[in-house]
Amino acid sequence: MWPKWFKEIGSTLKVHRPDRAWHWLPSRCAVCRSWPQSPLCDACISRFAQPQNRCTGCALPLPHPAKRCGNCLKTPPPLDLCLTATAYTWPWVDLIARYKFQQQAGWAGPLATLMLSAPWAEDTLDAADWVLPIPLSVQRLAERGYNQSWLLARQLSPHKADAHLLLRTRDTPSQRSLPRAERLANLVDAFAVEPLRAMELRGQRVVLIDDVMTSGASLHTAARVLRQAGVASVSALVLARTETSSNA
Repeated sequence: MWPKWFKEIGSTLKVHRPDRAWHWLPSRCAVCRSWPQSPLCDACISRFAQPQNRCTGCALPLPHPAKRCGNCLKTPPPLDLCLTATAYTWPWVDLIARYKFQQQAGWAGPLATLMLSAPWAEDTLDAADWVLPIPLSVQRLAERGYNQSWLLARQLSPHKADAHLLLRTRDTPSQRSLPRAERLANLVDAFAVEPLRAMELRGQRVVLIDDVMTSGASLHTAARVLRQAGVASVSALVLARTETSSNA
């Protein structure tokens, strides 16, 4: 008799979803190391990515039941909705580093599944017309070999994801050590809508995808460019959100 995981692989491939086959392969959970498990077991997701009450404008945690934090009420962001699967803490910091910087593109499937666990994530993707990754510059793409946000977008919504509608027009220095004001200045004119396809975005609902949200500078800059192109609404879904007050 064939084991259950083997039969599940067959049924997954029969319905033309080879991108989901990883879920059934016997492997070791990258967090707790238990076997046989999926690369991220349900117990670890429940333990380390528990849903929190978060601001719908910036995805920072709120200590009280409310939709928006004081900063977003005072200065509304260009995003209609901002969702995150988890905080940018251990073990996700290590896994994202492996995915992003160590040529482990295969983590796109498990991490996209984690993103779908965020409250309202599936409904937001279902309502979207386009799912667009934050683009990388040509130089950064050549260095890394792939755009980690595009791989996530393609896993999350293969029929709505598009890597060529939102463009990166120039390379920019690393954003990691810059305060928010400098991050925003750094990104001026860094994004643009593909001019030959701009009409495809008019009146549409767009979800932006990124791996980590720190200050929100990249997402906000991209959202403003999309709104200038006539997009009706712009939401964001990110894998992890930093939660230090200096990044808010």
